[in-house]
Amino acid sequence: MSVENVIFAIQFLRMKKKKTLTIHDLARELNYSASTISRALKNHKSISKKTTQLIQKAAKEQGYRPNSIAASLRKNKSKTIGVLVPKISRPFGSNLISGIETEARKKGYNVIISQSNDSITNEIANAKALFDSRVGGIIASLSMETQNTDHFNQFVDQDIPVVFVDRVPKDFPSYHVIIDNYTAGYRATEHLIEQGCKRIAHFAGSQHINVYSERRRGYVDALKKYNLPVDEELIIYMNSLSFEEGQQCTEALYNLASPPDGIFSSNDTAAVSAIIYLKKSGYKIPEDVAIIGFNDDPISSIVEPALSTVYHPAQKMGELSTRRILEHSGNEGAEIAKEISVMDTHLIVRASSLRKSTPIQ
Repeated sequence: MSVENVIFAIQFLRMKKKKTLTIHDLARELNYSASTISRALKNHKSISKKTTQLIQKAAKEQGYRPNSIAASLRKNKSKTIGVLVPKISRPFGSNLISGIETEARKKGYNVIISQSNDSITNEIANAKALFDSRVGGIIASLSMETQNTDHFNQFVDQDIPVVFVDRVPKDFPSYHVIIDNYTAGYRATEHLIEQGCKRIAHFAGSQHINVYSERRRGYVDALKKYNLPVDEELIIYMNSLSFEEGQQCTEALYNLASPPDGIFSSNDTAAVSAIIYLKKSGYKIPEDVAIIGFNDDPISSIVEPALSTVYHPAQKMGELSTRRILEHSGNEGAEIAKEISVMDTHLIVRASSLRKSTPIQ
């Protein structure tokens, strides 16, 4: 057998053994993400014309053929909404879910609930499980660890509506339902200033999460507005804003040579832990330390003195998120838009921050 025949035979055998070319094969070959490849092949508006042409040309040259069976199965979406929240046990999560279920059942939809426990690994696994369950839409609030949201691209690629609520990504082509965290943080800090506080500490969450970075920004701007110094020593960054973490951070603050006379906490859990620790340490609330939290959890009205806080409309946010899913589902084939809905919030002033001094004019 000639050399030419041997080469031909080898090539023929390779062709017989060659697997069907997939989107992931194209992604590796062209150095793009699988989601970008998928969108380009569908002429999605989020991909530039130049990139779309390049990918479609390469796909044609390499013999890519879409898996029509898998596509048809994916289009057979159920009347089920997937929900992915950080923690079901926290009042915000349970109230959010209550709003989602209330609105979904009005339209005959079921709800599948999962929680990440603030773990990105869990969030990725849960997102895949919901996708494989062929949910008709997904409502998600990001975990504390989440900085990359590529695991949600699988939904957008299949025209499954995604609504991010409260903790939302900065750039993602989907619906967002949020509150104005900046203004809420500003007003909470301003309230403490009006009650006579001069050194205000802030319990901050992870700064890559929108809600915590915006609350911190509002806190900083309020201090600047009233010509109070921004002391980085008084800004405490927490991983989970848990009760235990709140107590540890409060202890550290009050071991400072010049401790704060006010605390604005990014959630109620850490704020309540501060009240309990300070009372045990002999401080009077609010005379020595005025404290305000965030969320209006049930514990905020039970602790003594009752905790001032920021109302967070979790149930209403859940209801609106569900309506966004249903609106898209009722308009099959419509492009998923990036639409941001901002819901109202307000201060709830209670005994933990209310002093007798006259507010600043």
